[in-house]
Amino acid sequence: MPDPAILVLTHVPDRDVATRIAQALLERRLAACVNIGGTVHSMYHWRDEIETADELPLSIKTRAALYPLVERAIRDLHPYETPEILAIPVHAGLRSYLDWIDAETASR
Repeated sequence: MPDPAILVLTHVPDRDVATRIAQALLERRLAACVNIGGTVHSMYHWRDEIETADELPLSIKTRAALYPLVERAIRDLHPYETPEILAIPVHAGLRSYLDWIDAETASR
C-alpha cells in the first residue's frame, strides 16, 4: 500500500520565498506539487501583540514519510523565526491523483 498522502501548509512573506521553497521541494522530489496562492492578509498574535502581514499561502502535496524532510527544507528556506508548517492527513481522494503523488515522490 502506498505511503499516505498529506497536505502541508505554510505562508511566506513574498513570491521569491514561495518560489524558492517550491523549487527546492520539487527538485528534491519531496513534493509532487506545490500551489502558490495569491496574497492574503494575515492577522495573528506574536509576542503579546496583534500583528498583520500580507503573505502568500503554499499548499504542498507529499507523502507522510517525507514530512520530516519537507519540514526541514521549509525551515531552512523560510525567513520567519517560527513559520507555520502544518501537515494535514489526506483521508480520501481520487485514487489516480494519490497514486501520482506517490509516484512523483517515490525516489525518496
